[in-house]
Order: sequence, then structure tokens, then C-alpha cells
Amino acid sequence: VGKTTSAVNVAAAVGKLGKKVLLVDMDPQGNATSGVGVSKKNLKGSSKDVLTDTVAAKDAIIKTNFENLSIIPTNTTLAGAEFDLYDFDESEYRLKKALAEVKDEYDYILIDCPPSLGMLTINAFTASDGIIVPMQCEFYALEGLSQLMITISKIKEHYNNSLTVTGI
Repeated sequence: VGKTTSAVNVAAAVGKLGKKVLLVDMDPQGNATSGVGVSKKNLKGSSKDVLTDTVAAKDAIIKTNFENLSIIPTNTTLAGAEFDLYDFDESEYRLKKALAEVKDEYDYILIDCPPSLGMLTINAFTASDGIIVPMQCEFYALEGLSQLMITISKIKEHYNNSLTVTGI
């Protein structure tokens, strides 16, 4: 709960502080995309295109109306990338490799993740230095946090040993 709202608001606030921010929408619902005022229709490039090498990351980036905030948008076509990624070698590193070409242009890159622990989330975690976990204080959220911590541990072990939980 609160992943997209947190990602959009933190990105906008950090941009307002004068830092260059790239928000990457990795949730097929595309709410971060619409949340920063970008239409999900007729995108010239999306996070799906970036993941599948159809469009370079730099060509998918859209500047938003928010100060210092750009986005790699998405729409529902990203849902298909979950399966497309299995066709690539080192599929867990697709996002990390794509963002490598633009990472020096930004002070912060924030990735909005989907509500599942599939290949899209694995790509996001592999490309990240840290994870912020928005969470409600309730029993079921604690169960979910337990599973998430196991997944993070596996990602650290296999794909990204520098990954940390920055905050909960």
C-alpha cells in the first residue's frame, strides 16, 4: 500500500529541492505515469520498450511539469514484459543495463514497483541501491514484509550484493 503515492511524492519533493530526478514506472497499471501528468496513450517509449531493447532509456524519458522531474512512463503493455523477459539472457539485469546509459544525468532514480514479486520487481531491485518499503501497521502487511525480506535477501545473494533496505 502506498508504493506509487510515495514514489511520486518523494520524486516531486526531491526535484523541488533542486535535485534532478528520474522516476521509472515499473507497474503495468501506470499510475506513476498518470500521477505526474503524463498520458499513457501513444507513448513514444515505455519501460516495457526499455526492458526489451525496443527503445533506449534516453529516448523513453519524458520531462514532466514538475521541477527537475522526468519519467520513463508505462502503460498496460508492461504486463507482457513479465513473460518476454524470460527470452533474454541475464534477464534480471535488463533494467540496470538500460539505466546505466542515463544514470549520470540524474541525482536520483526512483523506481515504482508493481505489487508482485515477479521479474519486473526483480529487475527493479537488481537496478537499485536501496529499497524504501511503504507499509501499513497491520498483521497482513507484516506477513508481506516477511516475504519481501526473503526476496530481498535472495536478490542480494544472486544479483545485487549492494542492495539495502533504506527504510520501512
